[in-house]
Amino acid sequence: MRYNDLREFIKVLKEEEQLIEIEDEVMPEPDLSAIGKSAADIDNGPAVWIKRVKGYNNSVLLNVHGSWQNHAIMLGLPKNTTVKEQFFELDKRWSNYPVKPVWTEEAPIKEVEITENINLFDILPLFRVNKYDGGFYLSKALTVTRDPDDLDNFEKQNVGIYRIQVKGKDSLAIQPLQFHDIAIHLKKAEERNEKLPIAICIGNEPVLNLMASTPIEYAQSEYEFAGALKGQPIELTKSSNGLDIPARSEIVLEGYIIPRVRKLEGPFGEFPGSYSGARLQPEIKITKVTHRKNPIFENLYIGMPWTEVDYLVGLNTSLPLYRQLKRDFPEVAAVNAMYTHGIGVIISTKCRFGGYGKSVAMRLLSTPHGMPYSKIIIVVDETVDPFNLPQVMWALTTRVRPDKDVVMIPNAPGMPLDPSSEPAGMHTKLIIDATTPVPPDVSRNVNALDTPEKVDYWYDYMKNFIRGNK
Repeated sequence: MRYNDLREFIKVLKEEEQLIEIEDEVMPEPDLSAIGKSAADIDNGPAVWIKRVKGYNNSVLLNVHGSWQNHAIMLGLPKNTTVKEQFFELDKRWSNYPVKPVWTEEAPIKEVEITENINLFDILPLFRVNKYDGGFYLSKALTVTRDPDDLDNFEKQNVGIYRIQVKGKDSLAIQPLQFHDIAIHLKKAEERNEKLPIAICIGNEPVLNLMASTPIEYAQSEYEFAGALKGQPIELTKSSNGLDIPARSEIVLEGYIIPRVRKLEGPFGEFPGSYSGARLQPEIKITKVTHRKNPIFENLYIGMPWTEVDYLVGLNTSLPLYRQLKRDFPEVAAVNAMYTHGIGVIISTKCRFGGYGKSVAMRLLSTPHGMPYSKIIIVVDETVDPFNLPQVMWALTTRVRPDKDVVMIPNAPGMPLDPSSEPAGMHTKLIIDATTPVPPDVSRNVNALDTPEKVDYWYDYMKNFIRGNK
């Protein structure tokens, strides 16, 4: 890999012509959110480094993951690597898990330490991500907690990304949904009426944020997965409250979640492209801040898809679902769960017998992520590329008989941030079986066209020719 932290990745993006640097002073609002939205809409989705923000001392970095080009560069691949190729490259590296991290005492994150008179507004160039947010949010902070019942178990240490609202100079609010690992930690701490230590890490090397937003198993380590994807150990250090944090983060906020206290949080413009309501959420007390000299504040714009969040959680949502399905249904060829964090999923599979596609979809709905998130599942043949929407639409329009191929499952778990969830957290699931019928299903007159011979050869030939010219 050509980078070991966010600063080095910025240099790589610049070399690859995937970085815009803005030297002019900009207003926090509405400029920063407008820049974040605009960057993701540009064809190549460059990252944007805003050097001067009026009223603040530190710079802002947006849209680091905001294109498939940036996503490929993060993985050390050519920036024009296709989405499907990136999916299977991730799958290959997934098998390298675990790659154990290394620890260091001489960590750049400890260059500056603040323990008294903490004022987050002096350090963080805060802005509302969307106009009617209830306040300032940290939307891309890597958050670390430990299992209170098993404090020495490194694998049960959770590294996730959650929405965090700044409530005061040294206080925050966080949203731990019931199916998130941090909610398990918090529940155990509150049963004892104990504080839950927490570290909030801002400005990380991009593969760490990728894994922090990935739905892996409870006793799997995000750090060890990040090492597997990079092909080298992640460098960690210890926070003063006993947590393992990236040694090269830009800013780390240390503190604890106050037990059994809830305060108003929200609303917030969420990833489904709508505002969530205000809710009572746990409160965090910040007791220490460490940061690098001249720290870079990285944040994420969330809005109507596609924005950076959709690139960040697209393939890393698809891959765990693919692997979980393939364990039980080896015929599954690929899974595309890139749409709204897996609320919509497209599965391609070879069907062993009649009704097989529906069975695959039902298995998806019993996975840890698919159960609460996935609402609309489309199943297509293994010959249909689930990342190619024209092919998927072809399957929908030529393979689906609505009277027999569409299934609804009422009163199922749902994603409470989905505005169509009613009540919040409940859904009717929709399965559309767009596979070709196989016995004993009633056969129909389906004579699919054969693919011309040597398609793969000529496709690769022309693709490499184009890349060579560039």
